[in-house]
Amino acid sequence: MAIDAKVSFMNQLQNRLSDIVPINTMTKILAAFSDISERFDMREMDKDEEQDDLLDCFLNAMAVQGRSEQTIDNYRRVLTMMMEAVKVKTRKITVYHLRQYITGLKERGIKDSTREGYRQVCSSYFGWLHREGLIEKNPVSNLGTIKVGKHQKETFSQTDLVRMQDACENVRDRAIVAFLASTGCRVGELVSLDRDALKFNQDGAECVVHGKGNKERKVYLTAVAAMLVRRYLAERKDDNPALFVNRYKERFKTNGIRDFLKRIELASGVHHVHPHKFRRTLATEMSRKGMKIELIAAILGHDKLETTMEYVQLNDEDTRQSYRRYAS
Repeated sequence: MAIDAKVSFMNQLQNRLSDIVPINTMTKILAAFSDISERFDMREMDKDEEQDDLLDCFLNAMAVQGRSEQTIDNYRRVLTMMMEAVKVKTRKITVYHLRQYITGLKERGIKDSTREGYRQVCSSYFGWLHREGLIEKNPVSNLGTIKVGKHQKETFSQTDLVRMQDACENVRDRAIVAFLASTGCRVGELVSLDRDALKFNQDGAECVVHGKGNKERKVYLTAVAAMLVRRYLAERKDDNPALFVNRYKERFKTNGIRDFLKRIELASGVHHVHPHKFRRTLATEMSRKGMKIELIAAILGHDKLETTMEYVQLNDEDTRQSYRRYAS
């Protein structure tokens, strides 16, 4: 036990007992406590130490549950920003602190979808602390969700996909674009794949990827995508097991793929080229062709059909054609 903390505690305990028990009894109690306390680390904990301790416990639990490093880093970033803003110890944070924090974000011009994302992170954090018995009450329980206006998210047109292919400098780049468009893989899933994961067949190829929570699922490549990947692998002279490598013959990292897609965006003139747009495009195209939403969810690796529905971007013309097909 730290000396300063022990002295402070003993003095406070003596003051409390002085009017309650005889001096001889108090002396025995203080002696017994002094002896027992030597076995424990009972340092006084400051604000930063307490918050770091609880936050680290939560993040460690997320890691045990199989959350990705990217997800854990995002939780750490969002929760650290919240703690720095409210300036209150974690166990003393109330719904009023969080409401003021969320309102402050709006005043700073942070969009509603981002604020709702922050609220969901806080909900996960405080909900876990409450379930673990580390806090008495979950301050997010009465916070309420933030309404986010729905708008049509972009997907790639067939012309966009052709323009991106034309902007590629080599077969590797064309293979990456085709792989993302064909499988709808997340960027983390793409970079973790090894070349021997692909099983080529007469229809194209397939492979097993490890998604969020380390859950396995099978994805499929079209004949064109499989052909481009096969050509790329045939040109490789390195012995790196990674499916896709950078110019230094090293496995791509997630930021490397994002930088690559940004270059494709600039070269092709296609707006907002990013991995999730490939996923939305694949989901939308499969839905337009009549694939059941349950199968689309399985291919994208979604546990909830509601999540998959958010990826399917159908327009008025899609609705009109479907009505004419089924109502006539």
